[in-house]
Amino acid sequence: MNVNDKINNFLDYLLIEKKYSNNTIASYRNDLKIFSEYMPSDLNKINAKKLKDYLVHLKKLKLSEKSIAHNITVLRSFYKYLMIEKVVKENPIALIELPKIKKTIPSVLSYDEITTLLNIEVNDKYTARNKAMLELMYATGLRVSELVNVKLSDIDLINALIRTMGKGSKERIIPLGDYAITALNIYINLYRDSFLIKGRSEYLFINNHGEKMSRVGFFKIIKKLALEKGIKTKFSPHTLRHSFATHLLDAGADLRSIQELLGHSDIKTTQIYTHVSKQKIRQDYDQFHPHS
Repeated sequence: MNVNDKINNFLDYLLIEKKYSNNTIASYRNDLKIFSEYMPSDLNKINAKKLKDYLVHLKKLKLSEKSIAHNITVLRSFYKYLMIEKVVKENPIALIELPKIKKTIPSVLSYDEITTLLNIEVNDKYTARNKAMLELMYATGLRVSELVNVKLSDIDLINALIRTMGKGSKERIIPLGDYAITALNIYINLYRDSFLIKGRSEYLFINNHGEKMSRVGFFKIIKKLALEKGIKTKFSPHTLRHSFATHLLDAGADLRSIQELLGHSDIKTTQIYTHVSKQKIRQDYDQFHPHS
């Protein structure tokens, strides 16, 4: 009953049966690797005491509370699988509580910062691609993993729609705005083919090597752009998704509609943006009210 064999079986189950994304599988594999390196190889020798010692070990590794919570969540899923497969008779992780995580307000770009970031003069294939990626992300609130996995067949420029597969292989259809459509038309019709080296590609956004754009590649592009344009706000690829949701909410969009657009399974996840919006109101009041 070797733990590594069961971990591999579990990951195959998540990929084939549960249709988890490659990114999710990779994060599960990483957490379970730490687990297998610390624990006895025999699953039947792992009890609640050893799991509590394991949590102390994770803290010594200086993992954040969020990372430790994710590790516990992965183990809960793993042990649920082991119980179903009757590999173990008891579930020791059931006695372990998740650490309380302090909710952080996501970083959001202002309207002026978004305008500055998206103000890209298209004069070659790189600027055309970069503008199309940023316009699409801000127009739809796509996750970075969803953006880089968009295929040409997912885009319907005539009906102004994009299809994407989110977490848990949940499909959603998102409308496109005029700015995104214009940028995509220019990139697809005038420049995209010049990125192709090895013939055809089903993916929309291509890197310098003629392959699908990667998450790391996209991050490097926006980091460079933000630096060049003097944007001071703490910035990451997810910032565009946060900005998309917050700006919709500020403009009066319904929270349920934003939930659907973002692909959140729980409305509580979307409600974080109401806190962002309130924070912005407070900042505007302090800055603009004459008696603040």
